[in-house]
Amino acid sequence: MGRQDMSEKSKKAEMLSLIEKLNEAAMAYYQGSEEIMSNFEYDELYDELIKLEMETGITMAGSPTQKVGYEVISGLPKEAHDHPMLSLDKTKDRDSLVDWLGDHKGLLSWKLDGLTVVLHYREGKLAKALTRGNGIIGEVITGNAKTFINLPLSIPYKKDLTLRGEAIITYEDFQKINESLPENEEHYKNPRNLCSGSVRQLNSEITAKRRVRFIAFGLVSMDNIEAEERFKYRSQEMEWLDNQGFETVERKSVIGDDVVKTVESFENTIDGNPYPSDGLVLVLDDIDYGKSLGRTAKFPRDAIAFKWKDQVAETTLREILWSASRTGLINPIAIFDKVELEGTEVSRASLHNVSIMKSLKMGIGDRIRVYKANMIIPQVSENLTMSDTVRIPVECPVCGTETKLRDDDGIITLHCPNPSCPAKSIKRLTLLTGRNALDIEGISEATLERFTGEGFIREAADIFKIGRYKNEITSMEGFGEKSFENMMKSIEKARNTTAHRLLYAIGIPGIGTANAKLIAAACDENWEKIISLTESDLMEIEGVGPVLARGFVDFFKDHVKASEVSNLRNELYLEEGSSLKDDYFAGLTFVITGSLKAYENRDQLKGVIEQAGGKVAGSVSSRTAYLINNDISSTSGKNKKAKELGVPIIDEATVTRWIQDKKISQVSI
Repeated sequence: MGRQDMSEKSKKAEMLSLIEKLNEAAMAYYQGSEEIMSNFEYDELYDELIKLEMETGITMAGSPTQKVGYEVISGLPKEAHDHPMLSLDKTKDRDSLVDWLGDHKGLLSWKLDGLTVVLHYREGKLAKALTRGNGIIGEVITGNAKTFINLPLSIPYKKDLTLRGEAIITYEDFQKINESLPENEEHYKNPRNLCSGSVRQLNSEITAKRRVRFIAFGLVSMDNIEAEERFKYRSQEMEWLDNQGFETVERKSVIGDDVVKTVESFENTIDGNPYPSDGLVLVLDDIDYGKSLGRTAKFPRDAIAFKWKDQVAETTLREILWSASRTGLINPIAIFDKVELEGTEVSRASLHNVSIMKSLKMGIGDRIRVYKANMIIPQVSENLTMSDTVRIPVECPVCGTETKLRDDDGIITLHCPNPSCPAKSIKRLTLLTGRNALDIEGISEATLERFTGEGFIREAADIFKIGRYKNEITSMEGFGEKSFENMMKSIEKARNTTAHRLLYAIGIPGIGTANAKLIAAACDENWEKIISLTESDLMEIEGVGPVLARGFVDFFKDHVKASEVSNLRNELYLEEGSSLKDDYFAGLTFVITGSLKAYENRDQLKGVIEQAGGKVAGSVSSRTAYLINNDISSTSGKNKKAKELGVPIIDEATVTRWIQDKKISQVSI
């Protein structure tokens, strides 16, 4: 089928597919990973995308044809909505939906669980974006909205347009974002909270990294005329928004008893739904009829929300477990006899905070009712006994420090005020012992938890003093003389390390392995120079920005952290300066592509090259000295680029020989 035969919807789908392919290829190219398409193929697809954008009049925010300029602001300005936004009346009864709809035709769609956003287009271009706010006044987030990956920046309709939709982050992207976080950083709890925080960022570059999407669910006005005067049916509105380039919410037409069957069909696809949802929305399709019904003080009468009726099970409370976290918050968790809910066995549920636990008047042995909120998250709905015998712990269950209750606007939470509480340091210690840090084999996160729980480890330096607890450790289950000896050998081996490994190991927010190497190299791997760096010193290092520099300096201003780092430093032997680094690759930039044989991965080869004074870049340019590729005859984009620029292509064996000989021999282009 030729492009001229494609529908507008098909063209939009093709555009989104091209954008995804091109962005994926660009990322692979510029980040130095395996190329997935040639330059020729990339250019062909790029030209095809431009043609489709011209034909449709639609340009998506994620399109590689757009040069993105990120916006940084000091605060989100507030602005009144042209059309106030009401909440929807709700029900959990499927039959009541049938009664509500009567003989009229309706549209049933997902009730997306993100952040509602209002968009204004002027002359076909995105002019303004507002959050829902309180329904009357919202926050202006225009710069952030321009980074939503599926949002059209320009559309075919060239007059004024206002529409509503939900900003969301898919479950898949949510998981990837959490997986990308350093081990010592708190992970995000759910897609909705992450999305809300991402949309309301003051720096739109941060929003862009969160892969926020916009799903349209309603047209508000067109050309300063109420949208209801343009279309007779809501279904027409949604189809029109589809053709303007917007991704619209999944919906199905219903009438009469069809509602119950259609609700079930949505219910059966919850597990496969890529978007967070907390129910369904039923809206009257006939716009004039819906408008004639008016509204109450709180709700419009032309739409109603459906919330899943939760499956509830009765069980017996056996324990309240108080779980201390890295933030110092101590949360109550209800432990109860196993019950089956929504097809899975459940035996615990978070009570979230002290206020909720107290309102339920919990007591060991009480009969309670539990359910899964939105069919996913276990919750306690009711306490039938209400003995109210559970007492709030006066000591942290991990470190024994006296706990503190905090009241934030009526919400009471329990905290451990001890900054050195082992519960707050487990992840930091896990990072410190990891392969890219001090690389201590035989000490897992579970082992660290046991040692901190026993009081053997209070801070990082204690790992290197663990030998004094030999008798206690060798008598612990799972530990014997041999395993203890192996652990001690690994600890002693780890004492000899480098400044950049130590810098990464101490867990400064934002300092990954690459930044640690950059900063340490700028200080000739001298630890005293590193910890004396000022913000201005750091800003002079390529790749270090103001946020990173400020966080670095603030970290060492913290006397407790600085003291712990100093104690750790005293347990280590750091290689510095000329003893650590040769310079026979000084001034040379390498690019690595293709698969490797002698090295585990590209990072390992990169480290060896940097050790010799060289640099490794992600793409071939006029500044590239050598392209490393075991397939020298490859027709990949990087090989072609190297040949065009006269950059020599060498294999892995050649660069390995140079490293061994500590000199470069001549190669032919």
